[in-house]
Amino acid sequence: MSRRSSEVEVVASPVFSRRQLVPSVCIEDAKQHVRAFLLSALEEFGFLVYESSKAEELAAVVDARRPDIVIAGMSAGESEVSEVIKTLAVRQFAGWVLLAGPQNSPTVGALRELGEGLGLAMLPTLATPFGIRELRRSLAGFLPIQAPRPPVDAAEAIHAGWLELWYQPKIHARNLVVSGAEALVRMRHPDWGVVEPAYFIPDDGDPHFRALSEFVINQAMADWRIFATDYGPLDISINLPISFLNNAACMQYLFQQLPDHPAFDGLIIEINGTEIVKNLSLARSIAKQCRFHKIAISIDDVGAEWSSLIGLPDFPFVEIKVDRAFVSGCADDGLKRAMCRQIRELAESYGARTVAEGVETRADFRTVCELGFDQVQGVLFGKPMTMQNFARTVKRQLLKMY
Repeated sequence: MSRRSSEVEVVASPVFSRRQLVPSVCIEDAKQHVRAFLLSALEEFGFLVYESSKAEELAAVVDARRPDIVIAGMSAGESEVSEVIKTLAVRQFAGWVLLAGPQNSPTVGALRELGEGLGLAMLPTLATPFGIRELRRSLAGFLPIQAPRPPVDAAEAIHAGWLELWYQPKIHARNLVVSGAEALVRMRHPDWGVVEPAYFIPDDGDPHFRALSEFVINQAMADWRIFATDYGPLDISINLPISFLNNAACMQYLFQQLPDHPAFDGLIIEINGTEIVKNLSLARSIAKQCRFHKIAISIDDVGAEWSSLIGLPDFPFVEIKVDRAFVSGCADDGLKRAMCRQIRELAESYGARTVAEGVETRADFRTVCELGFDQVQGVLFGKPMTMQNFARTVKRQLLKMY
């Protein structure tokens, strides 16, 4: 039986060239915004993703990366896509080709026939226009299996340049504009794709934790400069442990990395609420010291320990972020709603702002707004995303405003 004649059977149980669990995709399209959409969606699905804008670039990707799937868009026209198909055939591409174009188009049909005639495995056409759902359906048989991954040494990840900062928007609860962003570290492994922090972040006592923290600081400040130049200054929050801030050399390093820029209003450092409560005196001392250097301390993931913050003689913290465990479902859970209200009132008594984390539904959003929260954060308004995608989100907001 030929490869093409068994297309449905093979697509249901694909075998990938090098990565059984994490297949790779190369996006070939002349339009940058199309590649950006596909890149974001495919990474969300768990694929390793590469991109190119013309046949020559695709040739280099195929030679170097040997992707399992190539998605070819029609934006550059029939002749360019024809050249893409011929390029793949010359290189004896052993993966699958997915054309994205108008449904029942004679041109797309002719290109499919060309690919099949040259021995390429052609997937059913992805009809344009398409969204996330249609894209997922087209690649359903290839979706990566979420299997356990062995931990990656943090030093290796830093040395290899695999680390990135992703940003999740913090949204003003009343006018719904992006008021800031939390930076979250991610690793882009060459074989596993985007890896969650649980697989590579060491304990804060590990000697490599300082290098990881310094990476976060450096990258966040570099990204702040880009945002400030292209879109205006932005409040950026990063996560650091209290042990890093209790080290004089680390603190000096942090101060030295802050931008010497007239528009820089400061950096927010989020420290886990449990860590704050366990080291309350130290945390307050650090927060007071940081204020002289345009650094504010936020208490992150505040939950059951909130009562330990009652009655303090001073409160040098800029905000309290309520843990998602108490925010998610608060619209229908009276106990969660009461907890959120009490924490919000505590913050107000100290003059600190409040952030509701993990807002995933409109009902929960309406509830935290009614409770008086200042900012919200959660997948309802945006998942963590690459710096480029976050910048595009900010740009779209600015275009709507003006």
